[in-house]
Amino acid sequence: MQKLHILAIAVHPDDIELGCAGTLIRHSRKGQPVGIIDLTLGELGTRGTPELRYEESQKAAKVMGVCVRENARMADGFFRNDEEHQRRLITYIRKYRPEIVLANALSDRHPDHGRAGRLIADACFLSGLRKIETELEGKSQDAWRPKRVFHMQQDRLAEPTFIVDISDCMNEKMEAIRCYKSQFHNADSQEPITYIATEGFLEQVKSRDALMGKRIGTEYAESFICENIPGIHDLDALLYPALP
Repeated sequence: MQKLHILAIAVHPDDIELGCAGTLIRHSRKGQPVGIIDLTLGELGTRGTPELRYEESQKAAKVMGVCVRENARMADGFFRNDEEHQRRLITYIRKYRPEIVLANALSDRHPDHGRAGRLIADACFLSGLRKIETELEGKSQDAWRPKRVFHMQQDRLAEPTFIVDISDCMNEKMEAIRCYKSQFHNADSQEPITYIATEGFLEQVKSRDALMGKRIGTEYAESFICENIPGIHDLDALLYPALP
């Protein structure tokens, strides 16, 4: 079973694409194994169907070059940060043993995002406790705690802990987002208009990433928040990207 370098976990299919696809693409290009766990099928979404959303997520995974994408089949809107859901998520974390986990924002416009962000962070910590026993396919799993949990920025921007240059990945990020044809603006669609299906929404995504890029002197970037501030070996680690 393949060990992953990065495991991105988010509550809705398309959360990852909107929030951190560029970062995943960058690491995939480096040859590092990257995977995704969607917690739900987004079955409460106004547009499309869970089956269609799943198909779209698999297409987006190919665009991003991820090794694996699974769905935990939690209940959209009604999952909780409790023992049952933590244990289910711990099974995935121990299965793939990521060094880094990318997660939903800890606070956001959509209440599922913040609740999922907390669930993911708590499950990552608990996954490292060997006295919590889990099984996969009838076999006991070893404890595993990711070295870092980074929360992507979603609808509500907060001051980031760090920012990742995705300038050379932006086209592929937008291609991955557009795999969700059921969710975003389509002039021929007869489905109701939603917050993310408005004509200008995807341009807002690009504008947000352009704003983050401007802060570090690049064209586009994605920003993250970390509860435990990461350290560096020396100041040379902060030389790139450099402001002009």
